[in-house]
Amino acid sequence: MITFKNDPDLVAMRKAGKVVADVLRHLRDLVRPGVDTWTLDQAAEELLSKENAKPAFKGYRVPGIPKPFPGTICASINQEVVHGIPSKDRVLVEGDILSVDMGALVGGFYGDAACTYPVGAISEAREKLLAVTLKGLHEGIACVRDGATVGDVGHAVERTVLAEGCGLVREYAGHGIGRHLHESPQVPNYGKPGTGITLKSRMTICIEPMVMSGKEAVKSLSDGWTVVTVDGSDAAHFEHAVLVTAEGHEILTPWET
Repeated sequence: MITFKNDPDLVAMRKAGKVVADVLRHLRDLVRPGVDTWTLDQAAEELLSKENAKPAFKGYRVPGIPKPFPGTICASINQEVVHGIPSKDRVLVEGDILSVDMGALVGGFYGDAACTYPVGAISEAREKLLAVTLKGLHEGIACVRDGATVGDVGHAVERTVLAEGCGLVREYAGHGIGRHLHESPQVPNYGKPGTGITLKSRMTICIEPMVMSGKEAVKSLSDGWTVVTVDGSDAAHFEHAVLVTAEGHEILTPWET
């Protein structure tokens, strides 16, 4: 069900979004060669605790996957697209790219966002992948306004990414957000202008392009969670939670500032 937020709801959602943004900015300062992803996960959980926030992903269950997700963050390296499990054994090395997806529950409402970080100096190809994915996110967000459609948003992302010779992950999509981490509507990263659900003021959605440098095919690993590119090509992931307004939109997870 699509939900519309009143003023008190939006106060809580802005707070949840700020907490998520603060964690992603904090992790940006910690990402470097030699750091393992479990250490980053613990840093995120400690910061959430200080803010009286709860991890949105830890303990999250999906039908068909026997074990709940064990981490506060999803930490996905290089060819891992999303849902990578934090581990002491996953040590970052110079030239890696690390995608971190995380959410927080604050005052009964959720925030959710993602960012891909360079680990030290990265190749030009990886720099391009990050730039294209982030541009896709921005182009999608630019379409958000009262009266636009999810097809408008998806088309903007798809057009941007494909024009740069990259591939899109089509099996996963953005989503509504509010009192539940995942709400209606789905917000695919592809589509046709003027199609799909019409966006209305006071709706809140997450837009999250997942882009690969190679072919558009992904698979899940044996842990049931980690999703990787089939051809081993690199992947990047950026996400913001966004409020639809009469004038346009408001970013609720301002990790870029």
